[in-house]
Amino acid sequence: MKRSSKKQQTQESTGKVEEKYAKPLFKDLEENLTFLEETLGKSSDLVIRRFTLDKSKRCGVLYIDGMVDKDTVQHYVMDALLLEAPKTGLSFRHVYDTLKDSALPIGELTETSQFDDLLLKLLSGETIVLIDHEKKGLSASTKGWANRGVQENTSEGVIRGPKEAFTETLRFNTSMLRRKIKDPDLRMDAKRIGRMTKTDTVVVYIKDTADQSIVDEVHARLDKIDIDGVLESGYIEEYIEDPPYSPFPRVYYSERPDAIAAGLLEGRVAIITDGTPNVLLVPGLFVHFMQSSEDYYQRFDIGTVIRLLRLFALFVSLFMPALYIGVTTFHQEMIPAPLLISLAAQREGVPFPAFVEAVLMELAFEVLREAGVRLPRPVGSAVSIVGALVLGDAAVQAGLVSPAMVIVVAITAISSFVIPSYNMAISVRMLRFLLMLLAAVFGLYGIILGLIALVLHLTSLNSFGIPYLSPFAPLVVKDQKDVLVRFPHWGLFTRPQPLARNNQKRMSEPSKSKEETK
Repeated sequence: MKRSSKKQQTQESTGKVEEKYAKPLFKDLEENLTFLEETLGKSSDLVIRRFTLDKSKRCGVLYIDGMVDKDTVQHYVMDALLLEAPKTGLSFRHVYDTLKDSALPIGELTETSQFDDLLLKLLSGETIVLIDHEKKGLSASTKGWANRGVQENTSEGVIRGPKEAFTETLRFNTSMLRRKIKDPDLRMDAKRIGRMTKTDTVVVYIKDTADQSIVDEVHARLDKIDIDGVLESGYIEEYIEDPPYSPFPRVYYSERPDAIAAGLLEGRVAIITDGTPNVLLVPGLFVHFMQSSEDYYQRFDIGTVIRLLRLFALFVSLFMPALYIGVTTFHQEMIPAPLLISLAAQREGVPFPAFVEAVLMELAFEVLREAGVRLPRPVGSAVSIVGALVLGDAAVQAGLVSPAMVIVVAITAISSFVIPSYNMAISVRMLRFLLMLLAAVFGLYGIILGLIALVLHLTSLNSFGIPYLSPFAPLVVKDQKDVLVRFPHWGLFTRPQPLARNNQKRMSEPSKSKEETK
């Protein structure tokens, strides 16, 4: 009852705030300007320019300093009003229509008659033109705040492929996708999320390629978001992913325009959020997190080998410490005698069991990894590398850990870096500790038990109605061409079946005569 009453109070207060500004403009110019000035608390970045048109009609121009392109305001609004408009022979009665139809050379010019709409446009970087004795205003698109230009992607590095990355500006990001997919069926549906931030969000998909049910589900989940502010796409990710209580990510994100464009061509749906370079892509399946854009830029045989190596690194990162603990603690008979004698000699002076030893080393390495990420870039890499070397050598010299454990932890850490998706790598790092605990209690039986539970959990997951382990479970034979192995581009005739049900064919299959000729 308390939670429902609090929620009801929040909705009522939000409604009162919206009703406060949801009223029509006044007819008097000064009354409108005074109301806007008081509403914004006489902010120092609010610019109001009052002037008179043709010695008879009073006007006002408003904009937020720092959010508009001042050159555009000066040349296409102020010069047009003060220099060009009087030449058109303004009449007192039709000055508003004249300005709207022929005086303002702005590509995007809209009308507004409500204060809530006017405030939203003003705070979004548009310039407002108000005229005395008119209960309507004109909004000119003059957005031009400072932004970061297109730079090289540093979080998803590739040897071969585009180097550009998304930026924090929404229109930059949509234009990069338009440049890669020049198809009229590319749809971009705009939304605003957040009661106070009103963050611009765009849902991107290719009509008749993406499954319409997935598109509708994305819109429905976005419309349900009720929060005061959205500052990054991570806010939206937590609201729209299916069951929140799973360590595995179900929403893919990337800073690479080519990766998002490839997902759109497969039938996925992208969500672009203003103010962040990370673009969301749904549905996010398990195999998607294990693939990299470079797989499609290298030759198919090289891409296949890299994928298999990546899958091997995933199993090493997940199971190697647990296997070491289980074998050395419970199943010494599985180790060859010379190796067993060497391991026993190394562990002779170690005071901790293998599980405690592994946990201490793993935690120390995780701390060093996080320190390397948070520190300034020139210092971070040096601290993480030197710290790991010094710490590992000092721990062995002090007799706290065995040299074999240092090797196991080092190989495990290096293998985790092979996983291309950062959030999938974090999930593997968390599950590693659980498997280590099962190995310390039950040995190899505990690892098998953990593996069975892991597979059962993965098969129970869905991402926007699509099975998480697709196309493995359920098995889709024709989609195996682009999972563990990658067929040549001329062999990938169809899109993934669960995603693009309406438009399956990517290309026409080569005829038998052409194949025989080759």
